[in-house]
Amino acid sequence: MKFASSLSAIALFGLLASTPAFAQIESREGIALQNQISELRRDIGELRDNTGGSSGGSLLGGSRRQSSSSEQANSNSELMTSVIERLARLEDQVRVLNGRMDEMANANQREHDEVAKQFADLQFRLDNGGVAGAAAKPGTTAPAPGAASTLSPPPANLGTVPVKPSLPALPVPIAQAPTAGPRSPDQMIQEGNAALARRDYAAAEQAAREVPKTSPRNYDAQFLLAQSLAGEKRNVDAALAYGNLYQANKQGSHAQDALLGLANSQSALGDKHAACVALNSLNANFPSPRADIAAKAAAVRTSNGCN
Repeated sequence: MKFASSLSAIALFGLLASTPAFAQIESREGIALQNQISELRRDIGELRDNTGGSSGGSLLGGSRRQSSSSEQANSNSELMTSVIERLARLEDQVRVLNGRMDEMANANQREHDEVAKQFADLQFRLDNGGVAGAAAKPGTTAPAPGAASTLSPPPANLGTVPVKPSLPALPVPIAQAPTAGPRSPDQMIQEGNAALARRDYAAAEQAAREVPKTSPRNYDAQFLLAQSLAGEKRNVDAALAYGNLYQANKQGSHAQDALLGLANSQSALGDKHAACVALNSLNANFPSPRADIAAKAAAVRTSNGCN
């Protein structure tokens, strides 16, 4: 009876191991576990066949099978011990895999919370005047309100000077320039990128802001805006723009650039921890980034001392 109950318990584990929860493990260790579970199922099937075949038989043939039954019982006992040991090892491996999956889930959640906190801090600093006057260029002073330019008084009458009579000037026809039609979003993006290439960041920013938010090119315009703000050294605005760009499409064509730009902006602000968090998010979401992104991210990681 004890042997039969143990066999039933192992059979129950074999049924549980065939549930879809194990099929969802796609790592190397998960595949190895599935192979071991398949071997365990095969051994359980052999145990079932052996126990089923030894239970029958007639009275005349009972005396002949006594010796063979004892040998078969011994082999079944050895197989049972082997199956139980393998079952214990499988349970340990399953617990280890579950622990690793929980750790990965917790790490991803912590990174998500860190990035969300960065965005909230940036928004708070913007709402409370953290970048007041950031758009003003350094070294320039705005005129005081209400100050009016004074004009010198007209000169006193110095007498009349005779004027020679001249022929009336003939009117010269002025050629009117043809009125240009409204620019398309594609033209705005093209002009902005050209301004960005010649480091005219103010013109690039203006072109990016002119693209309507409802345009399909708005995603590219937001990337152009973030690059322009970074070129103008408006690091808080640039960090917020890069963060919004990443939140708009976390798998978009500019997602890697957005995380790298966020890390650069935070590094320029002196927040090394926030820069490292952005780089960790880049590695977690893009294990194989573009070659240019990988090289620049490595440089930023080294300069900020990221682990």
